[in-house]
Amino acid sequence: MSCGCKTSGDSAHSCGTKSANGCESVNTCGNSYKLSVFDWLSNVQNPVSNRFDFVEVRFKNDRKSFYKNVNNIPLHIGSVVTVESSPGHDVGVVSLSGELVKIQMKKKRFSTEDPLKIYRLANQKDIEVWQEARKKEETVKVDARKISHRLGLEMKITDVEYQGDASKVTFYYTADNRVDFRMLIKEFAGTFRTKIDMKQIGFRQEAAKIGGIGSCGRELCCSTWLTDFRSVNTNVARYQQLSINPQKLAGQCGKLKCCLNYELDSYLDALSHFPSSSTMLDTEKGRAFCIKIDVFKKKMWFAYVDSSMAWYDFDIDLVKKLIAQNKKGERILPLEELKVPDIALPSVDLIQENSVDRFEKKNRGGFNKNRNPNQNQNPNQSRPNNQGPRKDRPERTDRNDRPQKTDRPTAERPVNSERPKNTNPNAKPNPNQNPNQRPPKQQQPQQPKVQVEKAEANVNAEQKPQQPPKKKFKKKFPPKKDNNA
Repeated sequence: MSCGCKTSGDSAHSCGTKSANGCESVNTCGNSYKLSVFDWLSNVQNPVSNRFDFVEVRFKNDRKSFYKNVNNIPLHIGSVVTVESSPGHDVGVVSLSGELVKIQMKKKRFSTEDPLKIYRLANQKDIEVWQEARKKEETVKVDARKISHRLGLEMKITDVEYQGDASKVTFYYTADNRVDFRMLIKEFAGTFRTKIDMKQIGFRQEAAKIGGIGSCGRELCCSTWLTDFRSVNTNVARYQQLSINPQKLAGQCGKLKCCLNYELDSYLDALSHFPSSSTMLDTEKGRAFCIKIDVFKKKMWFAYVDSSMAWYDFDIDLVKKLIAQNKKGERILPLEELKVPDIALPSVDLIQENSVDRFEKKNRGGFNKNRNPNQNQNPNQSRPNNQGPRKDRPERTDRNDRPQKTDRPTAERPVNSERPKNTNPNAKPNPNQNPNQRPPKQQQPQQPKVQVEKAEANVNAEQKPQQPPKKKFKKKFPPKKDNNA
């Protein structure tokens, strides 16, 4: 309701204005007041030298009026002014000035003949009297309700507003029938000692003055921006395929929600392409009638008159063709045969929550501390994920094509196979040869016996049943005995 402006003027937010200049930071503030207007021409230079001399002045809640600045006082949004009233004078806050006021006056059809005038900027005494009168409004409202209840009047006093000079108090009330105020005004005049003014308002105007939060979670439209209250009937809900439930369709005022009119034009435009909801289809199985309409999917549901439990949905283009066949005197096929089976679209799991162990850390070739150290001793031991026995790797040879040492048994390794024998004892050493350099090694042929024994060992290892590795248990020592026990 308020953006923190010092001149909010609302009884729920006590005004803390100490000067008539008001808040200078609300030149274009659209949230300072109820039913405020954003001044989108504030930063635009006026090509006309003469500025429009009317301003919009706001009072308590949503009450506004237009006043003429006859003395050419420099005013801006938020200025506290003293204006003409009957009787006496009133104090309000300027809510709009400039050329945009002309548009608002034309929109509200405000007459410029004999307008009310702005006297001056409110002085310190005017503001103090205004604030003191605002503080008494809540207690006056409670006392007025007690008096009306004692007199037995069927009315509800909604709000109380004091004039700026405290010379008049206005009572806003709601009632279903006419109320006799003769005794009530006498009681009010004797109790409050001021001039009494009674104004009857509707239930929607009452909700606009009080304000509140709607079912959509936002402030009520009538108290923020809605200025005209159009009639809303139940046909609006029927056009939008809504259930006629008063508890859901009614607002805080007890009437149908004003927001039902917002999308009515779009629904009426969409329904203009639909056949009539009272359409009857003549089929070979019997007559069928329309039982439901979906505006967004552009479909109509039909059911047989004899058995209305089974519903069949068709597009409006197909329904128009079926109606054209009936007009020619032809009966259409039964609804079961005309119904096209719906193709189920494949569902894609975007969140991918099907896997239960998606948060667990999987061992992908990393070092596992809990792995058994004896597991690497048997190369043909069963591996996880049912991968079967591990295959032998091919033999790796060095630069001189020497077989790997682990592939040959140590007992059958040939003696002195690495160094060739010197068959010529009388040979002289080569002077160009380095004495520390060894002679080149000769390639030794692989013995077929070693390969045969290795193949047999692999076959025997595959035929033996695979035994799980033995677990190592720590030796447990018995507890020591206490000799002193």
